[in-house]
Amino acid sequence: MKVVGITGGTGLVGRHLANLLAEDGYEIIIFTRKPDKNRKYIKNTTYALFDPIRKKIDTEQLARVEAMVNLAGEGIADKRWTEQRKTDILESRTFSTSFIAEQLKQHNPGCKVFVNASATGYYGPDNGQQPFTEDAPPANDFLGRTCLKWEQASEAAEAFTRRVVLRFGIALARDGGYFREFCKKMKMGVAPILGNGEQVVSWIHIDDLVRMIRFAIERVEMSGVYNAVAPLPVSHSILIHTMARAKGGLRVPIPVPAFAIKLLLGEMSMEVLKSCTVSSEKITEEGFRFGYRDIESAIKNLCTKKKK
Repeated sequence: MKVVGITGGTGLVGRHLANLLAEDGYEIIIFTRKPDKNRKYIKNTTYALFDPIRKKIDTEQLARVEAMVNLAGEGIADKRWTEQRKTDILESRTFSTSFIAEQLKQHNPGCKVFVNASATGYYGPDNGQQPFTEDAPPANDFLGRTCLKWEQASEAAEAFTRRVVLRFGIALARDGGYFREFCKKMKMGVAPILGNGEQVVSWIHIDDLVRMIRFAIERVEMSGVYNAVAPLPVSHSILIHTMARAKGGLRVPIPVPAFAIKLLLGEMSMEVLKSCTVSSEKITEEGFRFGYRDIESAIKNLCTKKKK
């Protein structure tokens, strides 16, 4: 049985990944600041200390992992971007990435692969050219600089293991993030359209995202940076209308003007309103096959009640 370590394993992506890998027969070690408090039942899973700020980690458990997936970091959209919040977002990623790479080199240099999260926030707004590919330069804004430094922190792992960076698009999941937030509004009979609704959303179904992480773990030929987005990005308006149709009943489209979003969210509003079209060609050429290529199939799945 292979042993996979996950930092950030108690977050949205981490929970889905741990469940997927556990079902596949992997042994999972979730590294977290509060292993006793965060302990949830997932078969084949144990919890171990990971506190990069205090530079503490369970080295005995770390020495066991054959693959490490680094998802640690403060939530981008959890709070308004004050200067302190932006510092927390940046340092929670760079410190944790540098620390886990350093500790692996010291205690487990035989680890076979290091998979590091990043985000399509690396790219700026669409420039009227082709969709962004992995060799596009980073945006000169907060998220662009953050993603660049985050990825650079993971480069230390290349000294001893295979390194894969996945730039996550907007992950759609029933139990968190973008999809759930808009579902809450639709329960009140409205379908909010942010700005003019024409901004392109590069999305990915949560099941495809965690399958892609598993793919990166298992495919030994794979290394470097890959966009983790579905092949067919859509406008925000189309995404919301697709959700409204799938939910059924009356959902009144309510435009939310850009100025109101800017007042509410401040600098973060740029990410909500910008159009960012990202290519999935590289990961497809690597051999990955999407379960949800188009937004209709993804939303239909997410709006279908799971069988108990």
